[in-house]
Amino acid sequence: MGFTGLARWVNAPPQGLKLVQENILSNHNGQYKGPWTLSVRSYRSTLGQIPGYQLPTERTMCALTMEQNVFVLLEDPLAPSRADVLAAAPPGEASAYLQRPSHYRTTFLTLRPPGALEQLLTQLKARWVSVRPPVAGAPQRGQSGQQLSIDGHIFAIGTDWLVRIGNVILAGGAVKGMLLEAEYLPLPVLHSPIADGTSELLSNLLTSVLPNISDAKTVAVTISDSQWEDVLWDREEEEEEEKERAMDEKQMEDDDIYACGDEGPVSRRKDRDWLGVNRDRRSAYLIIGGLRSEGIL
Repeated sequence: MGFTGLARWVNAPPQGLKLVQENILSNHNGQYKGPWTLSVRSYRSTLGQIPGYQLPTERTMCALTMEQNVFVLLEDPLAPSRADVLAAAPPGEASAYLQRPSHYRTTFLTLRPPGALEQLLTQLKARWVSVRPPVAGAPQRGQSGQQLSIDGHIFAIGTDWLVRIGNVILAGGAVKGMLLEAEYLPLPVLHSPIADGTSELLSNLLTSVLPNISDAKTVAVTISDSQWEDVLWDREEEEEEEKERAMDEKQMEDDDIYACGDEGPVSRRKDRDWLGVNRDRRSAYLIIGGLRSEGIL
């Protein structure tokens, strides 16, 4: 698995998927690899409906199903972000301050298998209900309807690229543009020098697979390294790293005074953003973020 970039073709015509497919096959010698299908559901908290329990803003939750994994993004606008806590922490006390909040504004989970989230919510009698926009003339069937899906294809271009293209389809069948994802296989990690995380390499590839349509409106969906670090932060992992650093420092103090070396404590955190399920996690986070920014979710 490699480094991935995502873009939205916002005003794709009804035949847009076919046009991109023909461009990839004819002009890039692409090879069809299989279907690309995702489903997304969004939920809202009902805590504010409890008598006497008033909240100025509601918590929200989105769940994206990708093959056998479900990626769940929860947001609590009333909770602090990790960046807020770090900014308020005195020098040298950042780790202690990070342990204080019960939770942060954003929580990103991975569940398995599909259906596990609904089962968990039912067992806990959690106060969440599915959000599904009403469809004119169509009856609403319960609270667990799929809000939207991404339906398309995966193509290989040479041995270095995988390209995923798919229509964004609402519950009533309306198509809301397309998603295009390019994966550069040789690089599992690529930190962009651009602040918003945009990669020129991936942007050029995504632009080249689009058909030559003058009024095509495309938007890159990006996340900066600092934002992604906030999403990935894990309280238990942070505590474990603190213990390991303390053990390393103590070991250095106990070493022979005549031993030489200028190495300091080594962090054991591995840069694994784009390996295995973590590649899919970041892809899912970008897709949810892009659709929410347009008000589709």
